Amino acid sequence: MKQDLKKNLPSALLLILLAVLILCPLIMVFAKAIVNDGRLDLYQAWENIANPDNLETIRNSMLLGVCVVLCSTVIAVPTARTQLSRHSWLDIVFMIPFMTPPYIASMGWILFMQKRGLFQQLFPSTGSWSEGFFCFGGLVLVMSLHVFPFLMTMLKNAMLNIPASLEESGAVFGAGFTQRLRKIFAPLLTGNYAIGALLVFVKTLSEYGTPYTLGRRIGFYVFTTDIHRYSTTAPIDFGRSASLSSVLVCICIAMWLMQNYITSKNSYRLVSGKGSRPARTHLSVLGQVFAWLWIAAVVIVAIGVPYFSIISTSLIKLRGYGLAAGNFTLDHYKELLTTPKALSSIWKSLFLAVSSATICSIIGTAVVIAVRKSKGFFKKTLEGVSLLPEMLPSIVLVIGIMLFWNAIYKVIPLYNTIGIMVLTYVVLYLPYTVQYVTSAFTQINESLLEAGRTFGGTPSYVFRRVTLPMISRGIFAGWMMIFIIAFRELVTASLIAPPNTLVVSTYINREFEKGSVSLGMAMAVLCVLITTTALLIFNHFTGKRKGA
Repeated sequence: MKQDLKKNLPSALLLILLAVLILCPLIMVFAKAIVNDGRLDLYQAWENIANPDNLETIRNSMLLGVCVVLCSTVIAVPTARTQLSRHSWLDIVFMIPFMTPPYIASMGWILFMQKRGLFQQLFPSTGSWSEGFFCFGGLVLVMSLHVFPFLMTMLKNAMLNIPASLEESGAVFGAGFTQRLRKIFAPLLTGNYAIGALLVFVKTLSEYGTPYTLGRRIGFYVFTTDIHRYSTTAPIDFGRSASLSSVLVCICIAMWLMQNYITSKNSYRLVSGKGSRPARTHLSVLGQVFAWLWIAAVVIVAIGVPYFSIISTSLIKLRGYGLAAGNFTLDHYKELLTTPKALSSIWKSLFLAVSSATICSIIGTAVVIAVRKSKGFFKKTLEGVSLLPEMLPSIVLVIGIMLFWNAIYKVIPLYNTIGIMVLTYVVLYLPYTVQYVTSAFTQINESLLEAGRTFGGTPSYVFRRVTLPMISRGIFAGWMMIFIIAFRELVTASLIAPPNTLVVSTYINREFEKGSVSLGMAMAVLCVLITTTALLIFNHFTGKRKGA
């Protein structure tokens, strides 16, 4: 017994750490929803949820999620089975909208479509179009343009795994295109589509940037905007915020369970020892023309419009003159690099991104090693808790961290410091390191570790000389991904940042809201450039390692 306890002691200590970081804040959210003035009050919790405004928020969120799934499907499906899927560079192009911070893309669309905006300046006779954009349909479109690459990639990969022989066999036996689509492709793609659709749905419910920037302008409030409003706007009501957060968590968990059930019921083995060709629809010349026109339209709408708006606005000297010749300047970029507040926000974002990525790398690697060495309860629990933040909306965990660390402030005075931001980022992004390092571990042959131990290597020696070099790519991949996401994070910074503390995301939002749009967009351009540079370095490093 003592030997087992000693063996599992590192796992137990890590589990305690993760419980404090992840489980305690989550429990605080549910506790705040049902406890009022130190007493259990389920009626108050029900009143908060059944409030007409909150019911409308829940209805709005569900409607938005369904519509975004449908719109994303319409955008994603057309190119998945055509000859155009052979072009790998299209995958890179279509990942740009997904890697663009949603709040920045939303601001680009607002600047483009607002009254006397860039679209009206380019096409003066389309003044009435702006009113048509600022509605529920415009919100659905902008959010769909952000998430459709995810759904498209999943469908494309699933379709490429379907052998062409299946479709050819169906055609030989007289099945028409519609029948082949219904009898062959639909059953084989149901599981993958369900995964993609449910993840898009959860992503939509959890998204804060676009509903905050665009949704508020049209009076359309969802889970995230109302949770944020109840937590930051006087009179602050954490009870309502926690009640909505609890409902959101329950919906997200239900979606994950439904996803697992559907995929377990709709999984097929299509890989055999025989070689096979992927099924593709071979287009005629006219079909290829229409396909390329469709791709061009998607690229223009998803990438061209927001980036044109952001870059051009950042260069405009006087907004009243718009795109007029001679009304362009680099002064806004000079101001960013010379203004103390702007420079401070950049350095704070860099510090938060680097520190959180580094801490995640250390804890995440330790978790993966502990999981591999543990069995039974510790193995499953440690792995499950470490990946839990990926299943939950980030705003819920941030609210929980606010409540928990504020409650123990007298014991650990971390709340309202830059340290609480680092801790929050670590909690939110730990799953990235766990997943990347786990993936790297699966490629290590156990015989290499056994050889190290056979020749007298101590556990620490084997780890330093064998294990660590082989998982370093996974650690670096997780580190870089966390850096990119943390650098541009908005919801955490807007909720939990200490007073008068600005990072890149809140600086952009502040300048945009107060009317200094050109300055805010200049910072947005710098944000995209820094994260894109980090991504290129990452790709160069991994490509070099692959070729080594």
